[in-house]
Amino acid sequence: MSVTDLLWRFPSVQMAWRNLGRNRVRTALAALGIIIGVVAISSLGIAGVALQQQATTDLGSLTNEVSVSSGTDSTTDGVTDDQVEEIRSLAGDAAVVPQKSNATTLSARDGSEAFVSVTAVTRASALYTVSAGDSPDRLESGALLTAGTAERLGIELGDPVEYDGRLYRVRGLVESSTGFGGGSELVVPLSALAAQEHYDTVTVVAADGDEAQAIADRLEARFNEGDEEVLSVTSFASTQESIDSFLNTLNLALLGIGSISLVVASVAILNVMLMSTIERRGEIGVLRAVGIRRGEVLRMILAEAAFLGVGGGVVGAAASLGVGLVIFQVLSGDPLLVFGWPSVRYLLLGFGFAVVASLLSGIYPAWKAANDPPVEALRG
Repeated sequence: MSVTDLLWRFPSVQMAWRNLGRNRVRTALAALGIIIGVVAISSLGIAGVALQQQATTDLGSLTNEVSVSSGTDSTTDGVTDDQVEEIRSLAGDAAVVPQKSNATTLSARDGSEAFVSVTAVTRASALYTVSAGDSPDRLESGALLTAGTAERLGIELGDPVEYDGRLYRVRGLVESSTGFGGGSELVVPLSALAAQEHYDTVTVVAADGDEAQAIADRLEARFNEGDEEVLSVTSFASTQESIDSFLNTLNLALLGIGSISLVVASVAILNVMLMSTIERRGEIGVLRAVGIRRGEVLRMILAEAAFLGVGGGVVGAAASLGVGLVIFQVLSGDPLLVFGWPSVRYLLLGFGFAVVASLLSGIYPAWKAANDPPVEALRG
């Protein structure tokens, strides 16, 4: 069954479709307003989703970590071995990686130098992901080096680097990190800083952010009573929650801005419907005079508004999908993420908003046309 045959089964809908074709320019302009409104709402919503997903990805390696260091009320300059053991007992199955830190200057064969932070650990694989080479579970003799620093100094895998009079062969290259070296880091075995009695930092790597926050709460309860801070405990899971809350608020603000354009489009549809009913006042009067009921006239005008909303909503959602593909490609490098539910729901929201706004805009013109006395309408 064709669309035309289907429309003929509902006379009011068929007349509405025909009426929209009478003034195609005005109909197209009204539909364009709807399209712009849908694109504004959906695209801004998708942009917010892309930003939130990118922030989650960027912080993904931090949100499941808890950082522990010496607090302001500690009697020692660092975290002690006994405290590390207590942290392990409270952390359960989570990886506990004590660290000692320092800084040094690495020299290349050509005389160039680079200032790097030095981190001494045993379980390097829990904290570092290498881009080349390997990150052993127990770092006993080799070293890891920031890839950018290695490239700048001409150091390759297997080359030796000197720290504190000892040579360590580079076993793996890691991405840029933060530290005293401004993003350059040398990771060495814990024995390299054996002279330091206590640990500067202990990092707890949990399965997810919720577990990390639970561990942080247990550590706070164990080591810090009242206003006393023996150990400084920092969980990045709360940071992720704050960022998510901010981005959700930003999404609402963006949707509010986008909805303004759809409200303007609704006013345009209201104007189109009023002008259409005024121009066809005599025709509607004839229909009423030959027995067409008020409900049929009402359905005809509302059908016109619905056609505008559905047509504009479909085109606007399709355009928003294209915009979303570009946004995700730019922000995350994977345009297909736009087909996830968090993004698709904004396409449905924009479409639904368009249809509802169009129907609401058509209610008054439909009521006015349906309740206009036939005799008055025939007089013009």
